[in-house]
Amino acid sequence: MGELICRGPYTIRGYLDADEHNARTFTADGFYRTGDVMRRRPDGNYVVEGRMKDLINRGGEKISAEEVEDLALGHPAIRNIAAVAMPDPVLGERMCAFVILQPGATLDLEELCGFLTERGVARFKHPERLELVEEFPLSPVGKVQKKKLAARLVADSTERVGTPGSAQPART
Repeated sequence: MGELICRGPYTIRGYLDADEHNARTFTADGFYRTGDVMRRRPDGNYVVEGRMKDLINRGGEKISAEEVEDLALGHPAIRNIAAVAMPDPVLGERMCAFVILQPGATLDLEELCGFLTERGVARFKHPERLELVEEFPLSPVGKVQKKKLAARLVADSTERVGTPGSAQPART
């Protein structure tokens, strides 16, 4: 997998008076960094796997949060899910699944991971913590603000894991 970068006659060359942003957004030779993560299939076609900003780096393995979210949404107990990176001193990052349940439903981490296993998801892509929430913080345009969820994980890291209505402990 890798990031899609492109250049062509219709690609902008940069943003006016935004040197720092341009340095992050464009390569030195004028290619635009899309932020899309792509994978080339054996037949030569490309598949979008997710976004660079929405990857979890677990011990050098890149996990597409979107891939895990899309598969987990097939679970009948899950109304919505946000897979978020949480800091880990050994692996760099691990995954926490913030889940909004369907009314009256229950779910635990073991059940969620079993569901993902049944769908062929490799174990290293499984969430290692589950947070059941009533709602997600949303941006003004309705996007889940994963940075706020990640900040909550950092703030909670000093509190006891597994308190009622809170997180379930990470698996090793």
